[in-house]
Amino acid sequence: MLIPVSDRHGHRLTAAQFFTKVKARLLMINLELCLLILHGVGHLPFHHLRRFFYRLAGLRLGSGSTIHMGARFYQPNQIEIGHDTILGEKIVLDGRAPLKIGSHVDIASAVMIYNAQHDVNDPDFSQVNQPVTIGDYVFVGPRSIILPGVTLGTGAVVAAGAVVTKDVPPYAIVAGVPAKIIGERRIKNPHYRLGRAHWFR
Repeated sequence: MLIPVSDRHGHRLTAAQFFTKVKARLLMINLELCLLILHGVGHLPFHHLRRFFYRLAGLRLGSGSTIHMGARFYQPNQIEIGHDTILGEKIVLDGRAPLKIGSHVDIASAVMIYNAQHDVNDPDFSQVNQPVTIGDYVFVGPRSIILPGVTLGTGAVVAAGAVVTKDVPPYAIVAGVPAKIIGERRIKNPHYRLGRAHWFR
């Protein structure tokens, strides 16, 4: 049975569709409130405390890994980070689809990793979610952007300010907008550790 309510595209809704949308909206409000709190936690100057709250929110964070201050998240329960990985200040981590970051990964400040975007050719401008995977020993330079569906292979290097729109092979070095391969990393069997994070950053 149709009810006198329409969605944002002007389509009339059945009672079941209406209540499904109401439930989804309430869940989204709850998520946004949780993210507001989590973003506040991101400004606490103690990474041990931040890690506690991030894990409480569902983010899987490996031993010895840390996220510096000012991080922003979208659905942290779909984000997995390996061990001995350091993520810089003011990073954006999108968990609207699975986001997997490996071990011994160094991601610099102000990097944005997205796995959701809009389909510009869809009449309803619908959202499309695609997972992002970042392999072990990857380095991502500051202010880079990783777009949905991208895989960065083991040991890949992304130069500062690059916009990565497609997969990067293992040990490749990419730069530019859109990012293109400009070289190859000489080291092919990395085994370094990144060391401890700064206590008050």
